[in-house]
Amino acid sequence: MGAIAVLATSCAGAAGPVPAPAPKPHKPEAADAALTEQDVNAWLDGMLPAYLNEAQIAGAAVSVVADGELLTARGYGYSDVGARVPVDPEETLFRIASVSKTFTATAVMQLVEDGRLDLDTDVDEYLDFEVEKSFDQDLTLRHLLSHTGGFEERVANAMLPEGEEVNLREIVAEDPPEQIYEPGTTPAYSNYGIALAGYVVEVVSGTPFPEYVDQNVLAPAGMESSTFEQPLPEDLASRLSEGYATDEDPPIERFETVSDSPAGALTSSATDMAAFMRVHMEASEGAGVLEPGTVSLMHEPALGEESLGGLAAGGRMALGFFSEERNGNRIVSHGGDTDVFHSEMQIYPEQNAGIFVTMNSSGSSGIVSQNLRIALAEGFADRYFPGEQDDGAEAESTASEHAAMLEGKYSTSRSIHSNFLALLYAVEQAQITATKDGTIFLVSPETGQPTEYTEVEPWLWREVDGHRTLAADVVDGEVRAVGTTAFTFLPVGEDDVPASVLLPIAAFSVAVIAITVLSWVLGPVVRWRMALPRRDRAGRWARVLTRAAVAATVLGFAGWVFAVQTAMSFEPVSFTMLRVFQVVQAIGLLGVVPAAMVVYGDIRRKESVDRVIGSLLVLAALMGTGTIAAMFGMVTGSVTF
Repeated sequence: MGAIAVLATSCAGAAGPVPAPAPKPHKPEAADAALTEQDVNAWLDGMLPAYLNEAQIAGAAVSVVADGELLTARGYGYSDVGARVPVDPEETLFRIASVSKTFTATAVMQLVEDGRLDLDTDVDEYLDFEVEKSFDQDLTLRHLLSHTGGFEERVANAMLPEGEEVNLREIVAEDPPEQIYEPGTTPAYSNYGIALAGYVVEVVSGTPFPEYVDQNVLAPAGMESSTFEQPLPEDLASRLSEGYATDEDPPIERFETVSDSPAGALTSSATDMAAFMRVHMEASEGAGVLEPGTVSLMHEPALGEESLGGLAAGGRMALGFFSEERNGNRIVSHGGDTDVFHSEMQIYPEQNAGIFVTMNSSGSSGIVSQNLRIALAEGFADRYFPGEQDDGAEAESTASEHAAMLEGKYSTSRSIHSNFLALLYAVEQAQITATKDGTIFLVSPETGQPTEYTEVEPWLWREVDGHRTLAADVVDGEVRAVGTTAFTFLPVGEDDVPASVLLPIAAFSVAVIAITVLSWVLGPVVRWRMALPRRDRAGRWARVLTRAAVAATVLGFAGWVFAVQTAMSFEPVSFTMLRVFQVVQAIGLLGVVPAAMVVYGDIRRKESVDRVIGSLLVLAALMGTGTIAAMFGMVTGSVTF
């Protein structure tokens, strides 16, 4: 459920100063330790309690699988801080958010295995409605499970009001997000795409999605404490951990009802998740859920160079899983975040091992939970599965040249184009900077922090002291895209309005309008104290209409800020209200006409220079805000975001 996290970052994230890094847990040096219960418990106990305390995370649970069986499960902190109820890795339940996508993919692949679905058939063949598409190419389950369906981001009503039931067909069929990329070409993480795949399961099986997964995935895997049902069944509800912003805050009172339920609605325990990890290990042979051949197919890269171009050289999505490599070992993984719950699962299919961690708090800063997940996963790999990674010697001769070609500003493929939130994504651009020694630094809007990469093969970079990769798609010397596993950075082109232009226009316009409104309050007092003459009645109606336009602009922009804050708080947003904001904003835009008449009248009547300048500034501000409003859907267009 990463969309809200992106919105929560500052608009200046890609252009302003880099924030201080969040605290990171100590990660021991790589050591070829034995993967035993005693060693893992000692390692976890030495890392997690101190970090959870420092990061103000109330509670966490971890499970580890070795040799295809549960090795250990540990609970830390509290599931209920006020009542001092400790986390029990078997009994305490957590919302695992986007890790749910791997279950949806597993359900899809069961039906592929049975011959009822085909990965490369247009999904319209299975649905009871026709998906709205922008391209002639088929949209397939392979595209949906690999996040290459081409859909823009969807943020509004990600969480439903407590007590409201999920209507999956309504969610996927009514007013879907726009398809902005040709299917199969541009990795762009999509909750909607996975929800659509889940609805295919529901239609083809003739069984509601939560019920199908319960009967065909959870029960055969032995996951008796897990469910996609929202709200939770009575026998599980009392076991759900409270969710917290930090361990010093009161618990979040609402149950987080995920609207795109196949993309993020699963509730589970750490030990149940260990049972699911076994399904995707070679020694378990599908654990009664899938055939071994189907499991192997799920773990292979879903698309190749013929679709992705140069992006195929880097990390690629498998079917429902992120496909990674660390220390020469293949890993399939997925993370997930709700407002307060945060989880990570990493599986080593060939080594028949895996680790899962889940937390019930966001912590003291925006990315501390992410830092913990990364450190724990990388620490597990380095401690128990050490090995060699490419040192990049092959790319030394091209590193500086290629780094210089990548330098510049980029937009992210996981973005919005069709409505007012396009403005936030337009100003939250990523920045790639080349260094003298041939490495690059990427500052992504998601973290706001610089990450250093070094070229290990021509057009392939690996994170310094990490394993994440960036691959570039370069055609005839032109960088078309830079990609990670499920995200693509697209160069800001000549037709795009860069943040360096949008932000000054917005700042100037807002400042002028704020000063104008302030002058309405202070102006009469200043005129009285300084005995200044009042304006004559000539041009009065133009000035009144201009004031009305300024007021409408203030109200309109305040409305959009309110809408964004509401969505970020996972509260429902009224689309009727957004239409009202559009009307109010249109009044502000139309105010350019009377504002121009005021300027013309002031010049014609030879008003004082300060009045003419003031009128010109108001006209420029209304033009600036009106241009931004018209460009980014604040006047017309879709209000579904």
